[in-house]
Amino acid sequence: MTVWTRIQRALKAMPSGGPLAALFDRDRNPPERSVAFTIAVIALAAKMAKADGQVKPDEITAFREVFTIPEGEEKNAARVFNLARQDVAGFESYARRIAAMFPPQDPVLVDLMEGLFHVALSDGAYHPDEAAFLERVAEIFGIEPRCFRTLRARFVEDAPPDPYEVLGVTPDTPLDEIRAAWRAAVRDSHPDRMMARGVPPEAVKLAEARLRAVNDAWREVSGARVA
Repeated sequence: MTVWTRIQRALKAMPSGGPLAALFDRDRNPPERSVAFTIAVIALAAKMAKADGQVKPDEITAFREVFTIPEGEEKNAARVFNLARQDVAGFESYARRIAAMFPPQDPVLVDLMEGLFHVALSDGAYHPDEAAFLERVAEIFGIEPRCFRTLRARFVEDAPPDPYEVLGVTPDTPLDEIRAAWRAAVRDSHPDRMMARGVPPEAVKLAEARLRAVNDAWREVSGARVA
């Protein structure tokens, strides 16, 4: 039985007007393949889209670009998305459910933050309420401030990236260690590695932006050191 089949059955069994949390289960699948994770991700994205007061078509399109919805399951996903928008539970409850499935700074959590940034910036604006939403989710996920600033710089045009932050090093780090950090970041952004840790195929395209940022940072740092 697939995750989406279990979600469909849970939706049919859920009382009208019942809380979205009633759909969560405790299956033994890996977290990123569980019903609870799928529902929480959809719910968190729905709350993200609504953070600035209204859900725009661009945000729904952006969600579909980075979070896989199998063909034929659009109605189930749409129902969960709409339930989340109306649910009295705050976004923090869904963020905590996801965070509890993984250790802090887990790559899956960072990938998910990238997806949320993609949804937030899909309309070309970075609303203060969206900024507050993402900062709080990152805090709940246990994502380090340096990592969050790097993600923000990649998506928000008026937040220029610090090349050292992009590479996760400091200005006084030896060049050979910076080179090693750059190579590790390049490996971590490889599509095969991302898909191996459960990242949806559509979301792998976000790695292209990450890879460009990493390579640009390395060129800037190594060029300055040589000069």
